[in-house]
Amino acid sequence: MSTEKCFSKGSAAPGPVPSGLIRLYSMRFCPFAERTRLVLNAKGIKHDIININLKDKPEWFLEKNPLGLVPTLETFDGEVIYESPITCDYLDEVYPEKKLLPSCALGKAKQRMMLENFSKIVPYFYKIVMGKKKGEDVSGPEAELNEKLCKLNKDLENKKFFGGDSITMIDYMMWPWFERLESFGLKHFLDGRPELTKWTERMLEDPTVKATMHSVDAHKAFNKSFGEGKPNYDYGL
Repeated sequence: MSTEKCFSKGSAAPGPVPSGLIRLYSMRFCPFAERTRLVLNAKGIKHDIININLKDKPEWFLEKNPLGLVPTLETFDGEVIYESPITCDYLDEVYPEKKLLPSCALGKAKQRMMLENFSKIVPYFYKIVMGKKKGEDVSGPEAELNEKLCKLNKDLENKKFFGGDSITMIDYMMWPWFERLESFGLKHFLDGRPELTKWTERMLEDPTVKATMHSVDAHKAFNKSFGEGKPNYDYGL
């Protein structure tokens, strides 16, 4: 994991990507960027990380990716790849060691369908958290999240991970939001969902997850700074 403080507007651009490495432009507390960090670490890919101040983005970063998105990958020859599922698929294809996606087309399609379905769940985490902060009625989003997590719990029946008996790409794609459940104040959504609870426990034992994740306290501190409009991207450094 990078220990580098984030680069902001007006900062000097980092040097070129070192030979033999791939570079990840990231933000330490971004769940989407965490997906890419998980894949880099799981596959043992040599890389460096440049953290970006997402509220005050450097000009040179916007030249590389005008959308200003993290995660963004940059190759040694200057090619740029962004959007978390695309960066992760790219890494799995270009670095064939320890494949995370199934080798067959049907297996890949099934994982991508699971990811597409999960992408529809992610907004509910934020709707509930932000709605509660504003004092809004969040019973609707809570009911939706309950229903969707119930389906995920059922999907895990008779298997340890979403792709079978071992961790695959889809588990790493989902994990960052479950890592944040407690810091979001949403851990009770696992109550009555034994399969999903066991999955989170297994994920917490994974060496890649251990090496990539932040503590609950760190997430809470960042969330607090973010909620106050002054996100501390360098918290803990």
